[in-house]
Amino acid sequence: MSLIDNMDRTHMARAIQLAERGFFTTHPNPRVGCVIVKEGLVVGEGWHQKTGGSHAEIHALEQASGKAQGATAYVTLEPCSHHGKTPPCADALINAGILRAIVAMEDPNPQVAGAGIAKLKEAGIEVTIGLLESEARELNPGFILRMSEGRPFVRCKMAMSLDGRTAMASGESQWITGGDAREDGQRLRARSSAIMTGVGTVLADDPQMSVRLAGHSDITPLRIVLDPHLSTPISAKILQGDAPTLIVTAVDEPGIQQQFEEAGIEVISVPGRSDTIDLAALMLVLAKREINEIHLEAGATLSGAMLREGLIDELNIYMAAKLMGSGARALFNTPGLDLLTDAVDLDIIDIRPVGIDWRIRAKVRGE
Repeated sequence: MSLIDNMDRTHMARAIQLAERGFFTTHPNPRVGCVIVKEGLVVGEGWHQKTGGSHAEIHALEQASGKAQGATAYVTLEPCSHHGKTPPCADALINAGILRAIVAMEDPNPQVAGAGIAKLKEAGIEVTIGLLESEARELNPGFILRMSEGRPFVRCKMAMSLDGRTAMASGESQWITGGDAREDGQRLRARSSAIMTGVGTVLADDPQMSVRLAGHSDITPLRIVLDPHLSTPISAKILQGDAPTLIVTAVDEPGIQQQFEEAGIEVISVPGRSDTIDLAALMLVLAKREINEIHLEAGATLSGAMLREGLIDELNIYMAAKLMGSGARALFNTPGLDLLTDAVDLDIIDIRPVGIDWRIRAKVRGE
């Protein structure tokens, strides 16, 4: 096994940086970057740019041309070993004459899961695994969770005042935060496979739930409305525009469903108890549809239900320098938290200023 030096780390960091360029465009595939180095010089770079297109390794090999012979390849995710929409990248690296491969992490996809690394080793290529693995995992939390646990990664976005309020008692909430925070939230939408909200938010605010980010008007994540009783108005803004929309209900109303479907809106039923949607079952359904990351932007009821069922993986909370008072609405509807021992514990990942506001990233601490 080869020793890892500072230049190896530098090249892998560059591969991760390249992979980030695919944040908005690779769904449902993972974001992957590749750097090819020969005799200390970078001869090829690439990243997976778009679903159905060439993988990162292929782009890097094309740029390297014949210079890949005897080189080292730095890849953020194990090269694929199977024929999908494109040929195996492991074969391409072998045929190019790569002598050394440094891979940040194994692919959790059962179709790969070590087979790509094994193929490289069988061809006599020296393989090192695990360099900057945690950074590489951050590129694809949804893909990893979907492949390993069969459900999407849920990122909950909320805006609140300094005293933890999301809206006035009247429901007024536009705008708690400033423009920079709202633009940052748009980037979270853009990187997601789907944007999910509840019918309560649709009825109260009539949001579009689309991506409004300069230079990325072509990004159209699936919009999902959780509507147990099919009460979303056909005129709702979330049903308009080019982005595909899915209504999830808990009732069987063929007449109402037909009205939505004639308007191009898909409706599926996921029964639960007392005409409520089984959220855990819904996550399995969405995973089968190759949804990697869900951007949850909803009110206290749906957000609280997702939190109680352990289905929120990350919180992104934008905090404004405002006090909205005890009569204003809280972040989550979480009945039953009566004792301090009942509290939901979080691990703070990052706190940083975003314009005049602050963004707090946190993960829900496991049992």
